[in-house]
Order: sequence, then structure tokens, then C-alpha cells
Amino acid sequence: MAEQYTTVEGAQVGVLMGSTSDWPTMGATSETLTALGVAHECNVISAHRAPARLTAYCDSAARRGIKVLICAAGGAAHLAGVVAAQTHLPVLGCPMKGWSLDGLDSLLSMVQMPKGIPVATLAIGKAGAINAGLLAASILALSDGGVRERLLAYRREQSERVDKVPQA
Repeated sequence: MAEQYTTVEGAQVGVLMGSTSDWPTMGATSETLTALGVAHECNVISAHRAPARLTAYCDSAARRGIKVLICAAGGAAHLAGVVAAQTHLPVLGCPMKGWSLDGLDSLLSMVQMPKGIPVATLAIGKAGAINAGLLAASILALSDGGVRERLLAYRREQSERVDKVPQA
């Protein structure tokens, strides 16, 4: 059976979304990783509607060089937990604003994981999506000097953009 997901040669981060509707937010994760020079791949694989494809992805991820997984989903938001249950890789969860409760349902689904299946859960929406990219880069920076230097440069530039004097 042919792979039913996109792979990127040399990717170290896998970005998974439960639905195409997550891309407007998760595009910020991809942009952050790209800005930091971190090779990554992005896929839509629903934990509920494509469980076999998700299992195949999880089974192949580490073997293909993926070191961190970022999972975004709304509503019940089971994607991050299902992925965490199927891999030893770090899983970062990005709750999406959904059709109800403004993403609070997603947040609670991700953060209330049973012991033994950790998901590092970030903020709801775009801030969480950007921070997921930064956190993935921080994890990679522990063993990759190039990523570490680019991440440190990003942080310096961010600090330099902060106003030093209050604006009237």
C-alpha cells in the first residue's frame, strides 16, 4: 500500500492536523519552523476518520528521522493523545478554536491526558501554533548546534524589537 501521507526528506518535525480547517492557524507553525531552518512535514490525518493512516504515520516517524510531533485538533482533540500513545517521540499539542467553547474543549482534551501518555499542550490558536514551532526547535537545539544558533538569533531579534520607552 502506498503511503497516504506526505513525507519530506530530512524532516525532523512532523506537523499533524485533524482537519484542513486547522491549516489557517497551523500555517504559523510551519512558517516559524521554516524561519528557523527546521525541516518539517505537514499532514492532515484525523484520529477518528483515518486511524489506520495515523498508525502508519506514527509507526514510520522515528525511522524516517522525525524527532518531534506537533498535533493540532479542535473539538474532542484526540489527535495528540492518540499519537502520544503510539510513539516515544515528544508530542506537542495545539488546541484549535472550534465550533463550540472557543477551543476550551480542545484545550481540556489535550491537557487532561492519563499518566504515562504525556502531551505538552500549548495555548489555543495562533499563539500556541507559533510557540509549538519554537518549542520543537528548542528540543532539537539540545543536540543540533545550527538550530540552537538560529533559535538564539530569533530570541535576540525578538528582544530587540521590544520598545524601550513607552509610546505616547
